[in-house]
Amino acid sequence: MSVSLKTIVLVTAAVAVTSASAAGCSSKPTSSPASSNSAAATTGHGSTATPAPAQSDDYSRLLIKVTDIDTPMAFTAGSVTPNPNGQAGAETTFSNDDKTRQIHDTVLVFGDPAAAAGALDAANAKLGDSVRGTPAPALVGARGTSVSGNSPDGSKSVAMLLFTEGKTFTTLSFVGPPDMLPPPDFVTELGQKQDTAIKNGLSG
Repeated sequence: MSVSLKTIVLVTAAVAVTSASAAGCSSKPTSSPASSNSAAATTGHGSTATPAPAQSDDYSRLLIKVTDIDTPMAFTAGSVTPNPNGQAGAETTFSNDDKTRQIHDTVLVFGDPAAAAGALDAANAKLGDSVRGTPAPALVGARGTSVSGNSPDGSKSVAMLLFTEGKTFTTLSFVGPPDMLPPPDFVTELGQKQDTAIKNGLSG
């Protein structure tokens, strides 16, 4: 199933670049996530990878905390949305004071690792709808992928990190002013913290 620019994140947990900000860090201001909504993810065989049905489980334990964001710019955690759009998982947004930079974090929980991998494949196929950049491997989770650049309309900068960990599929999105991307090391480090949170949360 195709994932639209506005809904690229739920089963695909990839960012629909509609919010306007990013995470600030070191020399360059960090860009932040766009809002995310999720649809069903199509696997390479044409079948649909469906997230695990929303349960009463509190998946907020899988998300990073605002204290994990190591940057001179102060961020505030927004409320956690449990099982976004009825899909098992959790999502939240971290914003700076004037909300010009945000980090959007979505973790979806699937029935098995293969379904999570299918969602990652579907999201990777739609990255061009959200950001003008060349995807590259990222040292985060399984089959981590990162991409950064401006949005297709040039109105904002976008950095995205996608990966799977077990039966979960995660998207970290950073959105900010045009041409003001977060340092790659910052994106990778935060992604690794998110991966660790998922491992700890699933084993707990």
